[in-house]
Amino acid sequence: MTLRIAQLANFVGPTSGGMRTAIEHLGRGYTEAGADRILITPGERDSVTQTEVGTIVRIKAPKVGGGYRLITDPWKVIEALERFGPTTVEISDKSTLLPVARWARRQGIGSVLFSHERLDAMLSLRTGRQLGIASGVGALYKLLSRTYDAVVVTSRYAAAEFDEVTTPLIRIPLGVDLDTFHPSRAVPVDDGIIKLVHAGRLSREKSPHLAVATAVELHRRGVPVRLDVYGSGPHLDELLAIAGSAPIFFHGYVDGRVALARHLAEADVALSVCPGETFGLAVLEALAAGTPVVTANTGGARELVDSSCGRWAPAKAGELADAVLELVQQPGRRAAARKRAELYDWDTCVQRMLNLHTRLSMRAAA
Repeated sequence: MTLRIAQLANFVGPTSGGMRTAIEHLGRGYTEAGADRILITPGERDSVTQTEVGTIVRIKAPKVGGGYRLITDPWKVIEALERFGPTTVEISDKSTLLPVARWARRQGIGSVLFSHERLDAMLSLRTGRQLGIASGVGALYKLLSRTYDAVVVTSRYAAAEFDEVTTPLIRIPLGVDLDTFHPSRAVPVDDGIIKLVHAGRLSREKSPHLAVATAVELHRRGVPVRLDVYGSGPHLDELLAIAGSAPIFFHGYVDGRVALARHLAEADVALSVCPGETFGLAVLEALAAGTPVVTANTGGARELVDSSCGRWAPAKAGELADAVLELVQQPGRRAAARKRAELYDWDTCVQRMLNLHTRLSMRAAA
């Protein structure tokens, strides 16, 4: 049987980096393994493009803020799927595309929910509130567990929001591009200044404020430090206000993975301190570049580092600053960072996802 895999991603924007990177690597891996693949995403206008990695369908969708677009008409997605005839669908959306998952079940087509974020953590970080979020999210997750044939999560932290007794839960860590992100991209200059780097979207749910505050705290203590921030987003003005006169430099969005890899390799320590990060692809990219990482002591990113190449602390600037000072004294940290990243390759991730799609396709055909 030839697999015909449909990947669906909603709430897509110009800087939805982690999700976009994962979908691209998985999609390329699927086609290289001989599967037929279609990717359906929101777009400025309806379009269908044939590429070397399958059919790319964009469905006209409105902007919902921050440059993001959201498909609000799932029936147009279903129409595209009916023309393609998938053996399985892989959906990276927990709400608006539920009718598509129900359609797949009625048609006897295997369905996979790829859970890229924890809704409870994301909503808490975005709104600053926790009261009332857990009960609403819990009700949604019960519905999801009854709708999908399998739910893929990338970390133990991501799995914790599901009821593993009733949900068909599978943990598959993502990979990292070990060729693009490599220590050879740059050699850090030892001039007595601790060079920090933060890469990611400048929006509250990614906690760039905490990374900036950590660098400010080190500067306040008189530590020679510099923080370079790569990424764009709606909260740049707030971050500039927090930075004040500290040596913190905002470079905007980096167009090109090689350029980003070079910036990461130039740093002494990467700050990836979001306490609600589901996985932490930015952590893996820094580690692959040979740069050790300080992260929060909660979240999926914490699972990617060990004491040889990272430190973790509560999501408070003072304690994260202490972690930075401790990490820069760790011997062999750069080689250990690269070795740790090599545990997470895309080939393994793709093969495990292909195995899942094959099982679901065979079960549906039986």
